Amino acid sequence: MTVPTAAAAGSGAATAAKSAKLFSFGLLSDVQYSDKEDGASFHGTPRYYRYALQQLDRAVDAMRAADVAFALHLGDIVDYHNTLLPDCPDSGLPASETALREVLQHFDRLGRPTLHLLGTRLGIRELQQRQDGVWDAPHSYYTFSPAPGWRFICLDGYDVSILGWPAGHPLHEQARALLEANNPNEDKNSGKGLVGLQRRFVKFGGGISAAQLAWLQQQLEAAAAGGERVICCCHLCFHPDTCSPVCLMWNYQEVLEVLHRYAGTVVATLAGHAHMDGMATDAAGIRHRVCKAVLETPPGRECYGIVDVYSDAIHIRGVDTFASEHWLLPPLAAPAPAVAAAERPHGVAVRA
Repeated sequence: MTVPTAAAAGSGAATAAKSAKLFSFGLLSDVQYSDKEDGASFHGTPRYYRYALQQLDRAVDAMRAADVAFALHLGDIVDYHNTLLPDCPDSGLPASETALREVLQHFDRLGRPTLHLLGTRLGIRELQQRQDGVWDAPHSYYTFSPAPGWRFICLDGYDVSILGWPAGHPLHEQARALLEANNPNEDKNSGKGLVGLQRRFVKFGGGISAAQLAWLQQQLEAAAAGGERVICCCHLCFHPDTCSPVCLMWNYQEVLEVLHRYAGTVVATLAGHAHMDGMATDAAGIRHRVCKAVLETPPGRECYGIVDVYSDAIHIRGVDTFASEHWLLPPLAAPAPAVAAAERPHGVAVRA
């Protein structure tokens, strides 16, 4: 079931929740900063590379004023154009690392934790693996508990990908084989000739590995046993009703199958990548939200949300171009039985 409009989803938000607010967090996606002139996407949508930092500052100021517990950025923090720029003359650092450090300093102004997800942009995984404090997430996928009874599960949608690993790495080679099997184009960034959901098999996409799926299963088992509610987050999109097929995880069906086993525990997913808002509620009652890109928000406009979480509802207060919505939560699910090892998910599926 797809919600028809953001206005319809957001109406009555002030009165629908019947419980006290538990916590709030800031939400935004695809800052994609680069110290370069404005440009455009492949489809001609304007992109405001330098102005993205001013957009971020305005969002951080509003989040501080709202006293959020944390911020969540859904991936693509810097743009790939940084890899084409010369090294910084002062520090000698690559332009991509200089840009990343600069954006993180702007996030630091919040004075609260910020959750970052890995996106398509190059260089982030290498910085994360260096463990020198530039990128301090404990792993490319991880969990975060902002309040008792709540768990955020942050996934790495590029765990199986061409972009995520160097040639020869097993997950790179798995991705290469998937693209060869599902995309006949010489240029694997092109979806020419691909039809429908098959269009997701492009080089700038990715999927969830078998190891990460098993970890997700374990996290959901623990959350269900502990009576927790879960919000799953990924840069790539979870549900085909929220975005163009090119923005979906390669094995989104497998991920949804796992989430559906814990419907009532899993209440929502959050994603970026598509650069426009998308909303849907699936047959299991899980709400799926895709968030508009900061990068494509023109000067004078804003693009972020403040999310208020209640025990019985979630309210996204979208600012300006960022869509608002409100939905009631289903009753908390009873603890789910453990899934036998033979029944656990097995990694990226090659299904159209």
